[in-house]
Amino acid sequence: MKTPAARRSRGPASSRVTLAAVLVALVSLVSCTPAEIAPPPPSVTPTTVPGASTFTFGTSAEPRTLDPALANDTESYRVTQQILQGLVGVDPLTSEPTALLAESWDEQDSGRAYEFTLRDDVAFSDGQPFDAEAVCANFDRWYSLPESARSGTSRLPFESVFKAFSDRPDVSLYKGCTATAEYTVRLRLNGRITGLIPALAAPAFAMSSPAALEAGAADELNESRGGAAVSRYGQAPVGTGPFRLVSWDQGNVELEFFDGYWGERGDVEKVVFTTISNPDSRARALTSGRIDGYDFVSVDSAVDLARNGLQFLQRDPYSVLYLGMNEDFPGVDNILFRQAVAHAIDKDALIDGRFLNGTKPARQFIPEKLGVSNDTVEDYGYDLDLAKELLAESGYDGRELPFYYPRNVSRAYLPSPEKAYAELSRQLTAAGFNIKPVPIEWSDGYVATVQESGARAFHLLGWSGGYQDPDNFVGALFGSYNDEFAYEDPQLFSKINRARGLPNGEDRTAAYADISSQISARIPAVPLAFPISALAMSARVTAYPVSPVMNEVFNRIDLADVEPRPAASE
Repeated sequence: MKTPAARRSRGPASSRVTLAAVLVALVSLVSCTPAEIAPPPPSVTPTTVPGASTFTFGTSAEPRTLDPALANDTESYRVTQQILQGLVGVDPLTSEPTALLAESWDEQDSGRAYEFTLRDDVAFSDGQPFDAEAVCANFDRWYSLPESARSGTSRLPFESVFKAFSDRPDVSLYKGCTATAEYTVRLRLNGRITGLIPALAAPAFAMSSPAALEAGAADELNESRGGAAVSRYGQAPVGTGPFRLVSWDQGNVELEFFDGYWGERGDVEKVVFTTISNPDSRARALTSGRIDGYDFVSVDSAVDLARNGLQFLQRDPYSVLYLGMNEDFPGVDNILFRQAVAHAIDKDALIDGRFLNGTKPARQFIPEKLGVSNDTVEDYGYDLDLAKELLAESGYDGRELPFYYPRNVSRAYLPSPEKAYAELSRQLTAAGFNIKPVPIEWSDGYVATVQESGARAFHLLGWSGGYQDPDNFVGALFGSYNDEFAYEDPQLFSKINRARGLPNGEDRTAAYADISSQISARIPAVPLAFPISALAMSARVTAYPVSPVMNEVFNRIDLADVEPRPAASE
């Protein structure tokens, strides 16, 4: 398949929810389609902040690392995708893969090889050339990551896509990378990966300067940031993106435009990410003019923001919230126990007042957007009496059930975790479960804690899709055994492995429908909701590149108080 040359035009501007719309719907967001943001209402004057070309963004948490290959969190990727780019980009209208550092690609050998033709006008921000040798250096680094660099994190994206690293060559789908010319790369596989091209658009597959990787000892995680092990490179990444790192201090990351960038310059010369963990505090910071925008708007702050003339930018739902269950905890491995949990949860009551309007209850883990959903999966409708009956039949003895949930964070799938936990705990207690709350600060390694073996029964977590393929959801969560669920199902693992390599079409759609049915029948976790997530922006932001997969790069932001710049020449 040949792709068109990389697009130079700016993506669509984002949608704006007006004050009237929000107040009429109270805390609801109207449906949005990509369109130009309307000018601010006459009563609202765009805020002028110090440094007219500075864009300040309020984040909900500190980045874990700035090495995208080793990241697994939204806030790390939010920063790294400003600095680094991959071979494949994301179309701002459709979220389909499009050319970026690779101008085109050809599928070969029935999907067991791909040839990429690279741009020849790109350099890393350290001055090193971007070429085929640099691409292969990155792929070979990902494949050969030592186990010490992979420990302490959940399953890394390379493993999710290629199945294994170099220490399991009989399992890995990665075979090798060859520079066939200065700007031509041949990627060889041990088996077909139908979703490979969309996967390469994920931020984890961004290209790093090989010289910077070596100088920063990228695979030696012998330093610490907020309790997370990180390498020197993970604190000073070098890529080909529109911005370069200036500093990363506690609570703040500062970037500046990279003057050697090959693409569009845009309005933003300087980016500041400032950590404000509480959503209400982020709303106040936006209203006061301290920041220009923030993500994960909560229901509680929606109306006040609208009254102040601020903008809501809504994403199409592309994440799933779930209740995880650990089958290593006594009794949880009983299917009757897990069925009791599923019937005890009133998903509509959980969503009401805690998630933005448009959030839907989830019956399965694959979002509707991907077109492979199975409408016949077991629904496990809310039935308190049946939940009590199943719990009694399971032999549950009333022991305490530790329920882990995060504090002081917002995510696309979970804007207010404490409130979601409180409602789930109430519902499960009503059905006869003896819940023991275990709150954990997100910054204290919550994700790592719930994805390793431990004495928990339940945990609250979710998954945000990074690219458009169903394997990004069921493969990442249930494609092999993991300690998060302690769920062993070789038949399901085999089905997911087979579906990953099927060509797009009816057979692949049917395969994922069958996978959804098996997950629903065996309940390793309970899907709860496909949440709507939204950003809020000040009036000075006239265009923002909203993306369901959060491919939001800030050189595509338009600011009202900055003179338009000419597009980069071809």
